[in-house]
Amino acid sequence: MESMNRRHFLKTLGIAGATTLAIPVWALRESGLKKLHILHTNDTHSRLEPYPANDPNYPGMGGYARRAAMIRNARQEDGDLLLLDAGDIFQGTPYYNLYNGEPELKLMSKMGYDAATFGNHEFDNGLDGFAEIQPHATFPFLAANYDFSQTILDGKIDSYKVFDKGGLTIGVYGLGIDFEGLVSRSLYGDTKYLDPIEKAREMEHILRRQHRCQLIICLSHLGYRYSDDKVSDRVIASHTSHTDIIIGGHTHHLLDPPEKVENQQGKVTTIGQAGHGGTYLGSMSVFYDQPEGEKFIESNTTKI
Repeated sequence: MESMNRRHFLKTLGIAGATTLAIPVWALRESGLKKLHILHTNDTHSRLEPYPANDPNYPGMGGYARRAAMIRNARQEDGDLLLLDAGDIFQGTPYYNLYNGEPELKLMSKMGYDAATFGNHEFDNGLDGFAEIQPHATFPFLAANYDFSQTILDGKIDSYKVFDKGGLTIGVYGLGIDFEGLVSRSLYGDTKYLDPIEKAREMEHILRRQHRCQLIICLSHLGYRYSDDKVSDRVIASHTSHTDIIIGGHTHHLLDPPEKVENQQGKVTTIGQAGHGGTYLGSMSVFYDQPEGEKFIESNTTKI
């Protein structure tokens, strides 16, 4: 009977959409479901201050102070939220040219980011430049398909990270884009680019089998989709089996609602991306049936 109640609750979420439902705490408790709140950003490009009021596209939007306030308010409601960034934190305003990324990492650390992945602009000051400012980040950078073993970053970058939030075990792994045509060899040095599909499958195996993760998230800077056969978030989703969520970047898409792609097991992978310049904050709520392993994910983006 309890299992049926949980299935009915998940079915209700799927039909109505969690954004249309005011879900009280007692309802979640009685249903036996776990809930995880995820906030995500991508391609913020050193936009520490809001866009000017006369900007034709994003007048007065963005800025780290507003983002921090929104994150702080969300944490007051849910202290177990997961905060992630999908790369290209750097480059785009004079702040980066003057301070080489130090204020971005310090401010993101104060906001309590849990993890980020590498965007191509994280290489703009070379590996030495990144190594110099990395200690200002209290959160890990994740990159499963970059082999840094022959570089100054050896041992300083993780492939994945496991988190325990709200009674759930969550695995997060990172994927970065191919350097070709984007990053000069002088900047990435002896870093080796590895097949992202193969690495995604390897990460799924490790996180699911070794760490018993109930939710697997890919932090990707591959890009949402392309007109050719270049590997994208949609390609990763359709070529993997256990990645539940892909939080993407690079192509500056605003996916609201998120994209739903069928994976190799016939299940749904949810792809989210929150534009660029820090003008939107992505949000996902994951409802998880602990005994049955069923999941429902709802998502939206909010202007900053």
